[in-house]
Amino acid sequence: MTKSPAASDLKPLVVAARYEIADGIVSFDLRARDGAALAQFTAGAHVSVQAPNGSVRKYSLSNDPAEVDRYVIAVKREAAGRGGSLSMVDEVKEDDEVRVGPPRNDFPLEPKAREFLFIAGGIGITPILSMMRHLQTTDTGKFQLIYLTRSPAVTAFRAELAAPEFRGRVQLHHDGGDARQALDLWPYLEHPKGRHIYCCGPAPLMAEVRDMTGHWSKTNVHFESFAEGTAAAGAVNLPFKLRLARAAAVLDVGAGETILEALRRNGFDAPSSCESGSCGTCRTKLLAGEAEHRDFVLDAAERRREIMLCVSRAKTAELTVDL
Repeated sequence: MTKSPAASDLKPLVVAARYEIADGIVSFDLRARDGAALAQFTAGAHVSVQAPNGSVRKYSLSNDPAEVDRYVIAVKREAAGRGGSLSMVDEVKEDDEVRVGPPRNDFPLEPKAREFLFIAGGIGITPILSMMRHLQTTDTGKFQLIYLTRSPAVTAFRAELAAPEFRGRVQLHHDGGDARQALDLWPYLEHPKGRHIYCCGPAPLMAEVRDMTGHWSKTNVHFESFAEGTAAAGAVNLPFKLRLARAAAVLDVGAGETILEALRRNGFDAPSSCESGSCGTCRTKLLAGEAEHRDFVLDAAERRREIMLCVSRAKTAELTVDL
């Protein structure tokens, strides 16, 4: 951990096109103004984008990694989010410039795997669509997609998923917002069969998949959170104290900020990447206090002694971490 904030490496790209791909979901086609090639990316990668309101959010890339001239992201308008998606959807127009960071991948395809089961919920289809496009064009693995949404109207990329190349590989399920109509995933997860699972979507979906894959090898199950916040429905954020053991400092973590944000606000820079509790980059030793874990990485034993700084909070008035 250093005491100075990292310098921004965001560069301007132009919005070559924007279009609504489902109710409340807008796709942005980002390119260099002069048409130059962009930094290459791999399936599952994301880029950081600065919204007009100044907030920086991470958005997964949905296009084929073989495309070198554009990044395509999809943004769901989250009225209850932290403002980044609202600013992007409501304010960014075609031919506007937005500042975009280089692609990073915390959700990569396992290169040795030859069979994949993709489970997507809502806007979580975005990185998985890029994976499907890569596997289809390179013919490097078999795959099946289970895509769960409330209704056809809020199902992103419906036209793309209905394309002939994906025929027989895509299963859509709409529950109408009724939990009693939810798809039973157990028949798909009961027998590992050497497959790799990639799950991206709302926290309850990922928690369900994690619970159902306890008998799978941990190396074969991969998660990517796709939301501005990962708190469970109905969760209440309370302020608490964060004690940094090595830095001999005590910080206030507000109800509306994460531990990472509190660290940065006080001049500390801790390693991080996905900032959604799914990659493990910000894993830190928990020395004292009881944490409220909201990640998808730590198992029950690890949660007694470690914490994810990007999403976890405190059940006690104070936490002490090894920073």
